[in-house]
Amino acid sequence: MPETPIKETNSDETHLMYMHQALSEARKCTHVPTAFCVGCIIVVPVASDAVNGPTSVDNAIVLATGYSRELPGNTHAEANALHKARQLESLPPALAPFQNGTNQPPVAPSSISNLLAQASIYTTLEPCSIRTSGLAPCANAILEAGIRKCYIGAPEPLDFVTCEGAKILKEAGVEVNWVKGLEEECLSVARGEF
Repeated sequence: MPETPIKETNSDETHLMYMHQALSEARKCTHVPTAFCVGCIIVVPVASDAVNGPTSVDNAIVLATGYSRELPGNTHAEANALHKARQLESLPPALAPFQNGTNQPPVAPSSISNLLAQASIYTTLEPCSIRTSGLAPCANAILEAGIRKCYIGAPEPLDFVTCEGAKILKEAGVEVNWVKGLEEECLSVARGEF
């Protein structure tokens, strides 16, 4: 199935705005010395006539958010956002009725799998490729979800493991983009320096 392009501007300002939202999620983390504080948002395109809702930005909505350790079990931001997105499947088709006052779905597909295949994921730190806890890495979760665009605020530092999340995603055909301008802030927040 061909990829449906996201109807968002390709401006640096748009990507910075989404990364700021992911940083807001990361700041919700309880800092622990053995793990990073990471934030994540999943953005999905909407039809141009459904853009008036409160979470709409440049023809896209935030489908789900997540941050490190938000859910029980030493969970990571990307896994939490994906888990929360999958919980939306029980809503009426494609999240309708949406908060913009219409009963039209924000996008044509009626399943969360189709929504995720059109989504972009924004994460403040490179998705992990290895977990010391033995849990599944976030790079794998992104691939399993079928997400085709990943925007990253900063590479994962070597504090705990050698991360190859961006490489794994690229090799699997995911478009990986590094959002310039917030790297230092993403790394500071990752280390609990809010």
